[in-house]
Amino acid sequence: MAWLLEQALTLGAPGRHWWWIAPIYAQAKIPFRRMKRGLPPAVYTANERDQSLTLLNGAMLWFKGGDDPDALYGEDVWGAVIDEASRCKEESWHAVRSTLTATRGPIRLIGNVKGRRNWFYTLCRRAEAGEPDMKYSKITADHAVAAGVLAGEEIADAERALPAAVFRELYYAEPSDDQGNPFGFDAIRAAIAPVSPGPPAVFGIDLAKSVDWTVVVGLDAQGHCCVFERFQAPWEETTRRVRTTIGTTPALIDSTGVGDPIVERLQVAGANVEGYHFTQPSKQRLMEGLAVAIQQHEVTYPDGVLTSELEAFEYEYTRLGVRYAAPEGLHDDCVCALALAVQARGTLGVTRFF
Repeated sequence: MAWLLEQALTLGAPGRHWWWIAPIYAQAKIPFRRMKRGLPPAVYTANERDQSLTLLNGAMLWFKGGDDPDALYGEDVWGAVIDEASRCKEESWHAVRSTLTATRGPIRLIGNVKGRRNWFYTLCRRAEAGEPDMKYSKITADHAVAAGVLAGEEIADAERALPAAVFRELYYAEPSDDQGNPFGFDAIRAAIAPVSPGPPAVFGIDLAKSVDWTVVVGLDAQGHCCVFERFQAPWEETTRRVRTTIGTTPALIDSTGVGDPIVERLQVAGANVEGYHFTQPSKQRLMEGLAVAIQQHEVTYPDGVLTSELEAFEYEYTRLGVRYAAPEGLHDDCVCALALAVQARGTLGVTRFF
């Protein structure tokens, strides 16, 4: 609320609009009332019927519901907040995003976590992965207790009273299992560990240039991640960087499409690499091997973008078999690189691996 008001006061002018969107119109009354309580009556004029405030500089703050997405089109909006975004319709997000196009206005999407199969979760993972002009932040009950906002005994009581999955979502921003994840969320979290100082025994490398990411994962002899690199670069630089990183250590590299000539160039340069061609059956085998390694505690990796990709990863049954992939709009480059590193122990003859 303070951020939205600051935007309107700083950039406001007659005819410029800032929006607060709640899942339903009735919920938008909450920030509308709070904003009126927090401001001196002399600095705004309230329209109760429209739930809007006109500030002294002519800027207007509107408090709207997202229950009718079609009603959100048409205006040029200079900044917006979507509250409880995980519970807002995706069509409302599309509408609000379109109103910010002409003004290039900023938007903040806030709210509790509610599972993984929603547009808010997807955007959070994109922001967490470092997509340009996006930022992800998480505030938990522990932060609130440390700041004196909530009482620790109240959090403890909520944990006893609520189902575990609901409590973790509402108080710690940890999405519940929506099913369809091949690794298991408890197993994913149990395998999180600091990057190992040990030398790499094998590498797994997923190649990309612009939209996706090139990811290099090195595992030491105990299966601990000791090298993790994620970058975007032209092919010449990518080839040079991969060659420098892996040296003569065995590596399994995605050779699908443009990856094939990269593998050939690395082999000519003396690198100990083999290509792995992705098809639906080969990716299924690869991911099933990674699932076993994670669930049997044979591999560890650092927290961050890699674990986010593992948690977002999905599988579904099709007439051609099991399809493994990231949800639409997200990446699985880190997952593929880790899976290739796990696979490399057998494919490249690394017999003493875990």
